Amino acid sequence: MSEDGIPCLWMRGGSSKGAYFLASDLPANPKERDELLLRIMGSPDPRQIDGIGGADPLTSKVAVLSPSSRDDANVDYLFLQVFVDQALVSDAQGCGNILAGVGPAAIERGLVAATDDETEVRIHMRNTGEVALARVQTPGGRVNYKGTAEIAGVPGRHAAVPLLFMNIAGSMCGALLPTGNAVDLIDGIEATLIDNGMPCVVMRASDFGISGKESREELEADTALKAKIEAIRLKAGPMMRLGDVTKASVPKMTLVSAPEHGGAIATRSWIPHRVHASIGVLAAVTVATATRLDKSPAAELAQSPSGGRYLVEHPTGSMEVFLDLAEDGSIRGAGTVRTARKLFEGKVFPR
Repeated sequence: MSEDGIPCLWMRGGSSKGAYFLASDLPANPKERDELLLRIMGSPDPRQIDGIGGADPLTSKVAVLSPSSRDDANVDYLFLQVFVDQALVSDAQGCGNILAGVGPAAIERGLVAATDDETEVRIHMRNTGEVALARVQTPGGRVNYKGTAEIAGVPGRHAAVPLLFMNIAGSMCGALLPTGNAVDLIDGIEATLIDNGMPCVVMRASDFGISGKESREELEADTALKAKIEAIRLKAGPMMRLGDVTKASVPKMTLVSAPEHGGAIATRSWIPHRVHASIGVLAAVTVATATRLDKSPAAELAQSPSGGRYLVEHPTGSMEVFLDLAEDGSIRGAGTVRTARKLFEGKVFPR
């Protein structure tokens, strides 16, 4: 199969990009599939020089699409993070950025029929078992990628892809607050262990002796800081019902500080060993949720947003998150706006 090339759609989804495959074009056996994806991306190699990966976690991602296995969705989506410098492929988390390309990709590959003007695609996120709704612009029955929406970390303007998430609390941990606490103490650091679509450990940047406004490069170079954060992550994993997370890509570690550009909160995130150039979609939803927890690190630093609209600041700008709040203040759902673009379609030839 691989000698003749494998059909592949390479897309930017949000501020990430990756390879979108039909499940029917990959081995059914997960071990064989993962070995193939490592060869396709060129891992393990810091440059991924002999594959199509971009030598960065944000550009070494895979979406596997298939007809929906449930009645309330149109397509199944499995996200796989292909590590750059390790022979490791992880399905331990979802990805809201790559999710932005799933609706367009499902239409492009014939899994979902386009309607005129706009097509709603209900996506079963197999990593967590939840369903997301994507609205894709399809004038004349074809996916349109041109538009006026701008998102931080992506040059230019493109067609908006609104995403709506429902019932995502405890997506991987079984509860919004898996320990039952808004604040836990780990290695002397106050932390919120929370999962509203993405397991995250949210802590004050100041508790690590930094401002939280440092650049990605500065934080990457601080080996002592990275070691301290990783030690906390390894202890937080079992507390969050995730078990041993030594080789896992969750929980995400996020340091928060007061916003400086009109947002609700400022963030610096690890994914988990590299500093994120921005912040993941579901991580942003989770951090926005953390700002609503009384006496938590995020709540103490946050600026109250208007209504349920939150701007989560990150190294390259900010991400807008919407929280659908019930009268009692609980969160019924969350949403955001992303963009996506088809970069190329053809066949990939693994080494």
